[in-house]
Amino acid sequence: MADAFADLVGQDEAVLMLRQAAASAAAVLRTANGPTEPEPATGLDPDVLPGADPDLEAGSEAGPEPGAGMTHAWIFTGPPGSGRSVAARAFAAALQCGHGTGCGQCPGCHTTLAGTHADVRLVVPDGLSIGVNEMRALVLRAASTPSGGRWQIVIIEDADRLTEAAGNALLKAVEEPPPRTVFLLCAPSTHPDDISVTIRSRCRVVPLRQPPVDAVAEVLVRRDGIAPDVARWAAAATQGHVGRARRLAGDPQARSRREAVLAVPRRLTSVGAAFDAASALIEAAEAEAEASVTEIDAAERAALETALGAGGTGRGAASAARGAAGQLKDLERRQKSRATRAQRDALDRALVDLAAFYRDALTVALGAPVAPVHTDTAELAGAGARSWQAEGALRRLEAVLACRTAIETNVKPRIAVEAMMLALWKG
Repeated sequence: MADAFADLVGQDEAVLMLRQAAASAAAVLRTANGPTEPEPATGLDPDVLPGADPDLEAGSEAGPEPGAGMTHAWIFTGPPGSGRSVAARAFAAALQCGHGTGCGQCPGCHTTLAGTHADVRLVVPDGLSIGVNEMRALVLRAASTPSGGRWQIVIIEDADRLTEAAGNALLKAVEEPPPRTVFLLCAPSTHPDDISVTIRSRCRVVPLRQPPVDAVAEVLVRRDGIAPDVARWAAAATQGHVGRARRLAGDPQARSRREAVLAVPRRLTSVGAAFDAASALIEAAEAEAEASVTEIDAAERAALETALGAGGTGRGAASAARGAAGQLKDLERRQKSRATRAQRDALDRALVDLAAFYRDALTVALGAPVAPVHTDTAELAGAGARSWQAEGALRRLEAVLACRTAIETNVKPRIAVEAMMLALWKG
C-alpha cells in the first residue's frame, strides 16, 4: 500500500519539507513522553516503512533535533488543482502516524485519510464563507487534549473564505496555541485578500505548484484505472487539475458540459445569440449545482426531522414541532448558501474552460511553441486566431477573466456572464 503522500502529485519539494516536519514532530513526542512510548502494532518492519527516509527518521543520529522544522500553524498555497487539501490531509496523517513517517498503513494514517480520526477536524465550507460561530466552536474543541496522545489537528479548506470575525477568532488560537494543537490552512495564496497578514505572519507556508500533465495522467492510470490516452487528454484539458481530470475522464455528463462551453465561440453571431449563450451557461451551472446538492439536502432534512421527533403523536409532539421550525429554517439557510456556492463553482469551471480556449487562440496567433490546452478544439482555436489576430484573442481572454473576477466580488452571475458574452461578440 502506498504511503500517505502518494496522492500528492508533482510536489516533491513540498513532500520533502512535510516529511522533515513530521519526523521532527515525532521527535518532540518522544522527548515529551520518554523513550518508552509504545508504537502501534502494524506487522510492519519499522526499518522498511513506506515513505520512510533513513536520513529524516526522528531520533536517529542524522535526524532533526526535536521540534526543528515543526511549527503549530501551516498555510498550504497554490493554484486550484495543485492539491492544497490533499497535502494538508497527508501531513495530518504523517503527524498522527505511529512511526512519524506517514506510512499509510498504521491506524493513525488510515483513520486520518478516511476522515474518521478523533483528533483531526476538517472544515470544508458548504456556503460562501466560514462564520465566526463555527470557528469559535472549532477553536474551543481544538484546545482539548488529543485522545490518541499525539496531536490535535484542525484542517481548514478554503481558509480564504473566513469572514473577518472568524479570522480574528482563529488568530487568537494561532497566537496562543495549546501545546499539542496544529492548524493547517489551505488558501490560494498569502495575499491579504486570501489570508490576513497577521495570521500569515504566524504560519509556515508550503507553496505548491500546478502538477505537470504527465504526473496527473500517471496517477489517473495508476489509481483510477483510466486508459492512458484518455488520462493524458483529461489532464491536459483540465490544466493539471487532478480532481477535474478524474471527473472529466470518467463522467460523460462532465464531457458534455465541457463540449457545450467550448461551442460558445461559434454561437456568438449576434446580440441575441450572446444573451442566449449567457442564459444557457447560467442554466447549465444551476442544473449541475442542483444535481450535486439535492440528495445531500434531502438526507440532511430527513435526519434533522427525525432527530426533532417528526411524526410523533405523543404528549408534547405538537409543541416540539413548533420548536423545530427555527432549526429547520436555519438548515434551509445553510443549504441555500451551499447551493449558491455549488452554482458559482460550476460556473467557474465553465469559465476556466472558456478562458483556456481563448488562450489557445492567442498562442496560435502569436506563434508560441506551446501545446494547446484543448486539443479537440485546436482547429476552431486556429480559425479564431486567424480571424481575431493576437489583439482580438487577448481582449476575449481578458473578458472571460474579468467575468471570473466580477463573480468573485459578488456581482450577480447572470449580469457578469451577459456582459462577458457581449464583450466576446464585439471582440
